[in-house]
Amino acid sequence: VQLVESGGGLVQPGGSLRLSCAVSGTAEDPYYIGWFRQAPGKEREGITYIGSIDGKTYYADSVKGRFTISRDILKNTVFLQMSSLKVEDTAVYYCARTIPSMSYIYGSWGQGTQVTVSS
Repeated sequence: VQLVESGGGLVQPGGSLRLSCAVSGTAEDPYYIGWFRQAPGKEREGITYIGSIDGKTYYADSVKGRFTISRDILKNTVFLQMSSLKVEDTAVYYCARTIPSMSYIYGSWGQGTQVTVSS
């Protein structure tokens, strides 16, 4: 499975942004597509994933209630809708095929997409 992130940008605090993850290739079910982020000087963290079979989702406490992960099966795309953005959400965001614990990814990291929350 190959994944390419897009949709990052500059947004003011309280604003919204939608990221896209284009998925190509095949993987055996079940598999999980997750979003990760890495802020300057911090470790990369897994923030959400969606499962391939039933669309099961997971959210880290840091984004729960503000971010929503979804998928468009026909377009082979996973989205991350981010709302009520905070300055601390500033990071490079990556999507990757992962496992439910989000402690491992398949393949290597892509380029990511920069999200900057600033007034």
